[in-house]
Amino acid sequence: MVIQHRLLAVNVDGTLLQDNGRLNKKTKEAIEYVVKKGVHVTIVTARAFPAAKQLAKTLRLDSALIAHSGAFIAEEQQKPVLVKRISEKITVELVQFLEQFDCQIRLVHEQFSMANKHKLPENLLGKVVFQSSNRFSYSEQFVECISEKLHENPVSPPHLEVHFNRENDLLDVEKSIEAMYDEVVCIHQDKNKLILVSKGISKLKGLLYVCERLGIQREHVVAIGSGIDDLPMLEWAGLGVAMGNAHDKLIKAADWVTRSHNDNGVYYMIKEQFRKQHPIDFLKKMNVMR
Repeated sequence: MVIQHRLLAVNVDGTLLQDNGRLNKKTKEAIEYVVKKGVHVTIVTARAFPAAKQLAKTLRLDSALIAHSGAFIAEEQQKPVLVKRISEKITVELVQFLEQFDCQIRLVHEQFSMANKHKLPENLLGKVVFQSSNRFSYSEQFVECISEKLHENPVSPPHLEVHFNRENDLLDVEKSIEAMYDEVVCIHQDKNKLILVSKGISKLKGLLYVCERLGIQREHVVAIGSGIDDLPMLEWAGLGVAMGNAHDKLIKAADWVTRSHNDNGVYYMIKEQFRKQHPIDFLKKMNVMR
């Protein structure tokens, strides 16, 4: 029997978006095509919720979004179905520790972000971000010293994002944090970028939560990604798809490898994997799916 896909979980950077930070027209059309077939599409990203929501609006999605690497899940920002934050106390301690290293620290809240004024080498700068139609809807602050600001106004964020100038510093920081804190886990995004979230949080855990709420089993899930933090999600899904530009570990572990994000990889995957699938409502009427 052919497995019918019921949910598509898709990463953002290096997957939905191209290197220039833009969403290709073909990718948008492909996502709309899947939605019309009755398939749930959920964005799974390390980005803050407002960025995920803006992208969802462009794609005309109304499903739950998995943001902050799984620490914040919601359809609307004011009505999250799951939020797990790093406590105010631990946030201050982590920032004070990180300020001893040559790195940019970014505290990422669902309402704003705060980063230290740190110059990163050109090759470590992030890609152009997907721009909101309202550029002032999400405040991005740059300050001299984050820990001083936190002493004045404590914050409990869903995650911290840290860009290191040296890979060795990242490895040292990861080892130290894992030894000092049981409440926090470190997630690699690449060799110079680390995401800090509360214990038990990951993109996969977020996807599991959404699937449980919708009553969708793993064999009916397609997950597509490109970063090393997408690996557990791809390994778990019924069909794990790696972008052509994905990390080598994803390409080796994936069930299927599509084209790169700059060559319409999401569009190509949907065309190949979903074109023969009947709409979900039709399958339910025919008692093929419940």
